[in-house]
Parts: sequence; C-alpha cells; structure tokens
Amino acid sequence: MSETDRSLSTTPRLFVAGSLSQGAAITLDQPQSHYLSNVMRRQPGDLVRLFNGHDGEWAARVTSVAKKAVTLAAEWQSGGQEAVPDLWLCAAPLKKGRIDWLVEKACELGVARLQLVTTSRTVVDKPNLERLGAHLVEAAEQSGRTAVPELPEPITLDRLLRDWPAGRALIFADEQGGEAMAATLARHPAPAAILIGPEGGFTDQERGLIRAHPAAVPITLGPRILRADTAAIAAVAVWQALYNS
Repeated sequence: MSETDRSLSTTPRLFVAGSLSQGAAITLDQPQSHYLSNVMRRQPGDLVRLFNGHDGEWAARVTSVAKKAVTLAAEWQSGGQEAVPDLWLCAAPLKKGRIDWLVEKACELGVARLQLVTTSRTVVDKPNLERLGAHLVEAAEQSGRTAVPELPEPITLDRLLRDWPAGRALIFADEQGGEAMAATLARHPAPAAILIGPEGGFTDQERGLIRAHPAAVPITLGPRILRADTAAIAAVAVWQALYNS
C-alpha cells in the first residue's frame, strides 16, 4: 500500500449529489460542512473522499472552510464505480430501530434496491423515508460502497405482485416451509428479489397469493424462528455469497 493509499484509508468519506470529475468544485451542505469542519477538524489542504453513486470515488481537497459551507476540489479518482448485482430486498416496514438496522445491513451487503411492502400485519404504515434514506447514505459512506440502494415509496403486497417485472425471480421466505435456501438461491442469479414478511408473518390469504405467482420461489430459512430483520439479512447474505463473493 502506497503512502497515498494509507492516507486515504483514514480520510473522511462523504456522499455528494453533484457530478465528480477532475477539477470539479463541490460545496457541501450545512450538516456535512459542520461534520467535516467541527467534528473531523478538516482544514484547507486536507483530503476527503467523495462519491455520488455513479462516478466512482474521488479524492478531493478542501479549498475553503466557512461557518456554514465547506468547499472542495476533486483531484483524482481513488476508486471505480462498483458493479451492483441486480438484487432487490422487498420487506415489510418494521418498528424504528429494527428497520434502521435492516436498512443499514442491506446497504452494507450490496442490495440494489430496498422496496418496502405493506401487508395485513404491517405495524408501521408510514415509514420515514427521509430518515431511512439518510441511514442508507451513512451505511454506504462507512462500508466503502460507491452506490446507494434505491429506496422507492412503499407499495402494497397486492401491487407488488400485480406489477412484478417479467424475468425476475421472487424468492419468498416462507416461515411455513419451502425449498432449502442455499440450493434454491444457487438456481436464481440476478435479476432476483427476496421477499420477507412482517414480524407477524403473512396471512394465509397473502401466502396463497404469493405462492400462486409465476415468479415466486418459496424457500425455508431453517428450523429456527427468525425475526423479520434477521431473516432478511440471512437470505441476502447467502445470495451475495453465491453470486458476489
């Protein structure tokens, strides 16, 4: 590892909205400016790593530090744009704390899209997408990702099944049983999606609708009862181990 690489490995890493290229000027928003100047104590001349979800990672140098705005200039590309496997995680919204952990780990494990799905037993009707989106960004910053998972508006299970795209496997984690997880996932590379229900599980009617869908692939996650967030991350981790190791 070169001295430059060692230096970059300890520098702050931030997600920005603007385009990144050599010489591009970036002005951070107020919260990021506060973090960089008052928490990380960065000064003009210091390096920061930036990414925007599509231009890879760039090493940028702080050019000015003001009370409410820090500006930087991109100097060189320090990392390429990651190739994201086309895996969606479709999960019922959970209570605060549980959903925060799920969002964070889903990003760390490399999902392309996190689709929240409301069901009969969903306990959270209106998840705070702004807060969850911030968790996704923070997880991407901390884990070294150069892409942030998509987080569209929540949809109902009925609509999810009705509008399901052709050619994408719907891997259904059914607490009442299905095929063995690892062997089944090995037959379903991208594009694919993993569907996890709420803490109370799917109703019999919902389970019947899912199993009747032509794209559905029911799997079992083993003999133990798993919480919804644990089940989601277990399934995603196995799929990624098979296709993105």
